[in-house]
Amino acid sequence: MNNGTDGWTLAVIIGLTVVTVITRSLFFISSKPWHLPHWAQRGLQYAPIAALAAVIVPEMVMTQGHFISTWQDARLFAVVAGAGWFFWRKGAGQAVLGTILVGMAVYLPLHVGLGW
Repeated sequence: MNNGTDGWTLAVIIGLTVVTVITRSLFFISSKPWHLPHWAQRGLQYAPIAALAAVIVPEMVMTQGHFISTWQDARLFAVVAGAGWFFWRKGAGQAVLGTILVGMAVYLPLHVGLGW
């Protein structure tokens, strides 16, 4: 193998670029308004929640691929405090920001101060 880029690699990069540009521009080229079916619109409402859960939940309950085995983990206390804040202030406009702030206010002293 050589250190340079061969012709096949360049062809694949150019081909993938063309396919990406064409598929993404179809929505802009069309003169008619484009609507998703109702079932797709409804499903997309839950996509951000599902993505967040898939990323955040393992980080809250696992360390290096193993479940947390002790209650002395700052993340557990931060999750409880943040969830408590969210459910207490659910009607308020700043519930999500408050959840993050309260969770971090609990997490940082426990993690930095106590080394949990």
